[in-house]
Order: sequence, then structure tokens, then C-alpha cells
Amino acid sequence: MLSLPPTVRVFVATAPIDMRGSFDALAGAVRRLGLDPVDGHVYLFFNKRRRIAKSLWFDGSGWCVLAKRLERGSFQLPPLDGGESQVQVDGPTLTSLLAGIDFTVSRRGWYRKNRRDHGRLGIDSDPEL
Repeated sequence: MLSLPPTVRVFVATAPIDMRGSFDALAGAVRRLGLDPVDGHVYLFFNKRRRIAKSLWFDGSGWCVLAKRLERGSFQLPPLDGGESQVQVDGPTLTSLLAGIDFTVSRRGWYRKNRRDHGRLGIDSDPEL
């Protein structure tokens, strides 16, 4: 599980980027978003099909890049309000994103089966056999 201190913010870029780049290319993408890549926050990027995610973090002594590729499905962002270039999320939402949890699917409620038919005899409970 990924845990972040409360002072670290997480920014998710909504536009896809080319995943062939590494430290410098991701830092340039952060600068194009109008943010500073060395401020100690986490920046998350996706490719066009949202099957690959890369995050960039500077801890004061060096860069850290985390990459994840899903075998099935795609990363799903939480609902967005408009044409924003980035959105800020909290630590648990980042963990859910990297786990591949789909934010767009509504939860099905629990239901109980009707228990009134418990007096019926099944195939295996026939007394004459």
C-alpha cells in the first residue's frame, strides 16, 4: 500500500503523454502543466489508452519514477468537471487509481433471496428413493 504524508499533494494530468520518456520528459510535462516538478508533490500521467501510468516525485535528493502497466482494462479517472489540464486527488484516490479501481461504475446493492421456498423438496431429498 502506498502512503503519503499529508503535506504531499497528488496531481493527475488529464491529457495523455508519450510514455517513452523518463525523468526529464516527465519533469517537462509537469512544467507544461504550469507546476514545479521539484516542489515535492507527486505527478501522475497516463498514456492514450490509459493502460500505462507513470508518476514522478522529487524527494529533495533525487527523482523517483513509478510505472505501472495494467494487463487488462484501463485506468479510470474520477469524474471531472471541465476541460482541466490537471486535477488534484488525495492519497487514497491515488492508491485506488493505481489499483485499477473503476470510479465510473456504480455499486450494486446487496439483496436477499426469498427464503419462503425452503419447504420445497429438491431432487436429492426425495423420500421414496
